[in-house]
Amino acid sequence: MVSPREKEDLTIGKSSNLDELNELKKSITVDTIHNDEALKVLSAYTGEQSWTAEEEKKLTKKIDRRLLSILCVTYGLQYYDKAMLSQAALFGLRTDLALTVGLRYSLSAAIFYPGFIVGSYPAILLAQRYPIEKVIFAIVLLWGLCLMTTAACTNHQGLYVQRFFLGALESGVSPGWMLVVGSWYKKQEQAFRMGIWYSMTGYVSIVSPLINYGLGHISGSLSPWRYMYIVAGAVTVLWAFVILFFMPPDPIRAKGFTDRERYIAVARMRVNNSGVRNTHFKIEQVWELLGDGKFWLTFGMALTMLVANGPVSTFTPIIINDLGFSGLNSLLLVMPAGFVIGTIELSAPFIAMKIKGMRAYLVAITVSGTLLASLLLWKLPQSATGAKLFAVYILASYGGGYAVLMSMVIANTAGYTKRSVGSSGMFVGYCLGNFMGPLVFLQSEKPLYTTGWIVTVATSAACIVLALIYRWVCARENKKRDASGVMEGYEHAFEDDSTDMKNPQFRYTL
Repeated sequence: MVSPREKEDLTIGKSSNLDELNELKKSITVDTIHNDEALKVLSAYTGEQSWTAEEEKKLTKKIDRRLLSILCVTYGLQYYDKAMLSQAALFGLRTDLALTVGLRYSLSAAIFYPGFIVGSYPAILLAQRYPIEKVIFAIVLLWGLCLMTTAACTNHQGLYVQRFFLGALESGVSPGWMLVVGSWYKKQEQAFRMGIWYSMTGYVSIVSPLINYGLGHISGSLSPWRYMYIVAGAVTVLWAFVILFFMPPDPIRAKGFTDRERYIAVARMRVNNSGVRNTHFKIEQVWELLGDGKFWLTFGMALTMLVANGPVSTFTPIIINDLGFSGLNSLLLVMPAGFVIGTIELSAPFIAMKIKGMRAYLVAITVSGTLLASLLLWKLPQSATGAKLFAVYILASYGGGYAVLMSMVIANTAGYTKRSVGSSGMFVGYCLGNFMGPLVFLQSEKPLYTTGWIVTVATSAACIVLALIYRWVCARENKKRDASGVMEGYEHAFEDDSTDMKNPQFRYTL
């Protein structure tokens, strides 16, 4: 017979077991439709929930080692493949494919970017819905194969088709890398990490002229420029498998991290107020993005800033060649430009990391370098060889500003769908600027390209104004939220997959 006391103990025991069961269910079943998948890691972790600054620093270095090498090499390959057109042009591509007629050469460069626009949104939606490392693997594999088909082109129409599809395939890399950095790094860390992989657009130009010069002197049955594309495509295909097997996609699913490292990697991201990963596409966040003036300002900055990329990626060796240098010397003289621009692309985000409130100003400052270079290349005579070379070397200064701009978009956009679509949307602006750039450099105006430089001056000036307006809008919104009495906080960072406009605790990075 059970005594009343024993009955009470059994009741308490059952109640205790029931509470434990409910807690277990709560830890296993996480509502990832409304919330962020980071809650899976947080709710399952049973260890010490605080950590030291030294622990976090050690973990950040491990993330850098595992992640940044993948991001850097992939982006370096992308820029190498994309910009190869201008170097192949010195080794027979223009004459073999009849690109010297009218705007054919410019159009072969520009048509790459409508492909970017067509491919960017499907790529980013796939990256949200499916494992991003597998999506990027497929993208890089297909773009490598597509790049190799350039060698089979026999006329300008075939090259147009190939370039369009190459753009569509490469389009997912930049928005994808923006999402990856946003998932691993805190706001103040993001700008420098963006700069590290984006600086490859400059630094790869130090070595690519040497590689292509060597490939351009292969004696075989094919034209030299065809070997350039075959080799570059084959290397890209091989690299795709490195991404598949070694890329850490996000703190929730990455291999090679202990439970505690994974917990710290996720928990420290609360300060971003923007979540880590959510696989559910939310159309209401898209409508909010389209009605957000800050998004359209970043779109306008990307568009106006990247018009200058037309002469940088398509005409730099040709502009140098027009100054009287041989094909070999033109390629060799591209190398200092790569070093200068890579360093600017690395330095601007580093300053953004070290000094708060500088990001929009850095966009304006770096684009001012492009404005100065455009003015010099427009107004100086061809005889001013040294001054024009200096202008060529600082022309891509905007690259440092673009790296900072990418970090601002990620830092200032919360809600996983909104952030995904917003990063792709800004990339559409990037593509439109790149599309316009080559087309305003007219063959009939060679070697002065007056129309091209006038457009580059105007768009660079417009970008500077937009950057300052963006900073003013964000600062005004932060002051308004402070005045409302709701201060910055992070306790709901992973709940409700909330957007920056709906979360009053969110503050915009300046």
